[in-house]
Amino acid sequence: MKTLQKMTIGEYVAEDFRTAAIFSKHGIDFCCKGDRTLEDVCHKKDLELEVLENEIASILESKNDTGIDFKAWPTDLLIDYIEKTHHRYVEEKTPVILQFLDKLCKVHGERHPELFEINTLFKIGSGVLAQHMKKEELILFPFVKTMFKALEENAEIEQPQFGTVNNPIAMMMDEHENEGERFRRISELSNHYAPPEDACNTYKVTFSMLQEFEQDLHKHIHLENNILFPKAKTMEERFSVL
Repeated sequence: MKTLQKMTIGEYVAEDFRTAAIFSKHGIDFCCKGDRTLEDVCHKKDLELEVLENEIASILESKNDTGIDFKAWPTDLLIDYIEKTHHRYVEEKTPVILQFLDKLCKVHGERHPELFEINTLFKIGSGVLAQHMKKEELILFPFVKTMFKALEENAEIEQPQFGTVNNPIAMMMDEHENEGERFRRISELSNHYAPPEDACNTYKVTFSMLQEFEQDLHKHIHLENNILFPKAKTMEERFSVL
């Protein structure tokens, strides 16, 4: 393992996902901005580096019986997991949240006008996310699986139309960043998903669902940005030396 100072935030979470709770507690983005070091984020957020290092060390040194080592998974299995767990989650939860947000705007929008912006942001984001996942499922993921199979069988692959895997990965990471920013705004507008005193049960459920959606999105983006995409880049590099 690298020294604490030189590891990026994303590498910590890839090593042990329990560290994500520490970064979230301090408002540190470990998915879209996971390429920063501890020193970088501490300087930006005025945090004490030693305190953060100690918190992380206590997690890494403790026994983790429930954690899943996604880094050790075969690439094709990781892709299947992302699609069946996180892509499916987005597809199932999006229409429900949209329905609830529309209802909240009609019933509570006059007293809580921020609901209209939350609704607009989620509608835009869910549409972009649906297109994003299709691009992964139809273009990027099949090519990564092709590389994985070819390496196992010591076979050749044809160069894809997009040139190098770095191109679609860069596009996906840029879209991840945009989606992360969109949800940061939703979190701010919703007072970090804390419903107001006059909130009905639907209001409370909707905010809980939005919070869960964001948490799932963080895990989803982390698995791709910090584990799957580096694996894909490494595989492509191996073909250049075969």
